[in-house]
Amino acid sequence: MEAAHLLLLLCAYALTIPTLSFATTDAYPAVPGTDSGDCSLSDAHISLTPTRREVYGDGRIFDISHRFSTDMPAFESSEGVGQFVWLAKSMKNGSIANNSEMKLPAHTGTHVDAPGHVYDHYFDAGFDVDTLDLEVLNGPGLLVDVPRDKNITAEVMKSLNIPKGVRRVLFRTLNTDKRLMFKKEFDTSYVGFMRDGAKWLVENTDVKLVGIDYLSVAAYDDLIPSHLVFLKEREIILVEGLKLDDIQPGIYSIHCLPLRLKGAEGSPIRCILIK
Repeated sequence: MEAAHLLLLLCAYALTIPTLSFATTDAYPAVPGTDSGDCSLSDAHISLTPTRREVYGDGRIFDISHRFSTDMPAFESSEGVGQFVWLAKSMKNGSIANNSEMKLPAHTGTHVDAPGHVYDHYFDAGFDVDTLDLEVLNGPGLLVDVPRDKNITAEVMKSLNIPKGVRRVLFRTLNTDKRLMFKKEFDTSYVGFMRDGAKWLVENTDVKLVGIDYLSVAAYDDLIPSHLVFLKEREIILVEGLKLDDIQPGIYSIHCLPLRLKGAEGSPIRCILIK
């Protein structure tokens, strides 16, 4: 199902995807002096201008992980993430090399949840991010637009008509339109799964990777109940805080890689889409 047959299913589904409006602004502000993306060499000095990109390979590869910054939102905080990296050893202070140190919560920015996040017996048994299945985290899947006026309920899931055999789905919601991941203060009104929507997905689809565009896959009013449904059988992997601006709904190759953190129930993750 992961090969030719699945591709046929996805292609058939792509013909039914409705075109909804979504954010068309740049994911991040332009970095001054980086239009060419090249470093210029002059007789007097070398001008270094780093380029930060969201799209690679002539529009074929999309980075859908958020750039870490002090002002990115943190769960249930009005202050954002705050300082998370500092230069512990500096060449300017006589060290032989620059060496930074980092400290941040495991569920910061674009990240993944392991079963131990909401099940204490799974946490004690060692079902951490290092046990997550890379086959689930990498492979063909769909980016779908969710109706903008509601959370993801069973009714919404039915309306999306996700074909059997599809194992990976990224859900773009009103969160992207409102640019919530670019706002420092946590917003409890974000769109996410209600318990009945999570239950419908588990019981009626073959989806094993669920991705969404804010800090939790579950709506704030159904926070723990939805997580419990998703993670109960340890088959579904949740990817949260995705950056889905300016990407057309459709079929992509999804690639997500968490850090190998033994004992951690969550991890920052780098995710890309490839056309």
